Amino acid sequence: MKGFELAVQHLEAGPVHVRVRGALDLAHAYRFDDAMRRVERDGDHCIVVDLSELDFLDSTGIARLVALRRRARRAGRRLVLVRGPRSVQRLFSLAALTEHFEIVADVAAVVGPAPRRTG
Repeated sequence: MKGFELAVQHLEAGPVHVRVRGALDLAHAYRFDDAMRRVERDGDHCIVVDLSELDFLDSTGIARLVALRRRARRAGRRLVLVRGPRSVQRLFSLAALTEHFEIVADVAAVVGPAPRRTG
């Protein structure tokens, strides 16, 4: 069984960046859901869920992402997913979910490029 890690970072540009690593499956889906509900309670307008380091996603994980999307829409919150590996994106396509989520290539697509340092 694969592990699961979730890291939450409040970005200066505004959104909350949630990085998910490992497996978002039956064994870990409700831990993900609990963490996301804590993020939602903070009232941030935009949540970016980064799936780029996700190794495995099953139907339970998809159900938690769909529930997150539903709650975000009800709250008027923007939910953005960072594209996962090919296997994850294939599952999104097979489940006909790609048109229901805002999916971007990386976090910079949401917050813009990092500011240049001068001097």
